[in-house]
Amino acid sequence: MKAWKNVHIQWRKSSYSTDADGTNCLEIAAYHSGIALRESEEPEVVIAMTQEQMRGFLANIYAGGIDGSI
Repeated sequence: MKAWKNVHIQWRKSSYSTDADGTNCLEIAAYHSGIALRESEEPEVVIAMTQEQMRGFLANIYAGGIDGSI
């Protein structure tokens, strides 16, 4: 498990994050060899993947392969 507290990366919030207090946001960052995602309410929980994995993940979402039942 990567210690994300010790890694300096620039997190960006989704433009679709419209929570009034700014705590319910999806954040994304590019890092050394890939992409990291986190939810702002739990910033210590990070999903890291390669760019290729991210493309496959997004393609699956757009194709309706993820229905929210996770």
